[in-house]
Amino acid sequence: MIDGGFALAGAVTGLVVGITGVGGGSLMTPILLLVFGIAPHTAIATDLWFAAITKIVALPFHRHQGKVDWQVARRLWIGSIPISIVVVAMIAAGGSIGKLEWLSRAIGAVVLLTAVGLVLAPWLQGLARSRRISKPDRFKRHQAAWTVVAGVLLGVLVSMTSVGAGALGTVLLLVLYPLRMTPHRLVATDIAHAIPLVLVAGVGYLFAGMVDGVMLLSLLCGSVPAVICGSVLARYFSPRWLQVVLAVVLAAVAVKTLGVG
Repeated sequence: MIDGGFALAGAVTGLVVGITGVGGGSLMTPILLLVFGIAPHTAIATDLWFAAITKIVALPFHRHQGKVDWQVARRLWIGSIPISIVVVAMIAAGGSIGKLEWLSRAIGAVVLLTAVGLVLAPWLQGLARSRRISKPDRFKRHQAAWTVVAGVLLGVLVSMTSVGAGALGTVLLLVLYPLRMTPHRLVATDIAHAIPLVLVAGVGYLFAGMVDGVMLLSLLCGSVPAVICGSVLARYFSPRWLQVVLAVVLAAVAVKTLGVG
């Protein structure tokens, strides 16, 4: 049976994901923890599949407009997919990672980092742009390697907390590709990278029996139509203002989450 509360949470998150490309894990996981009182490992496991399916629905709208930078996505995958396989293999083998007492606090810390990153993104991009213009050869020489490193970081965070693939991913891409990433290309590329990553991470939790299928269905009933609407609306305005609002909300959520337990 579809739960109205979960469907509403899915709709809000789906709309944000469709417009900005971020907010899937960083918004949904804390909602599941704080509003619905879901156990951390179940919230993470279910949110990974929620984020994957929601972003799969959103991707064709952005890909159709030719906005995905597949070279950048591939570089991120080189780092994120292998490390995610390692982490989820550990989870599937023992399941102990998802039951550690500090997991809620870890989620809160990553959400807070996400909020700070969203606020500082234009400033960080400005610094990176200056370096890119003043020392182009040196900047580009290390660009691919640092993108792989960024993928490793995202793979660890997403596999452990389900947070980071979208919001932190966009910040890292702005810093690594300050001239190349236009707003809409940024959203599309980040979504394209996130889908395989969250699917790989979600498989480990699925094998460990931590995914709540009934809750997932309710969340998707809200998110699927909402993410389609958001993806269509994304072309009409800059998502920056919504990212700032999201950052404020995430900061408040992070403070609350860090006080849990």
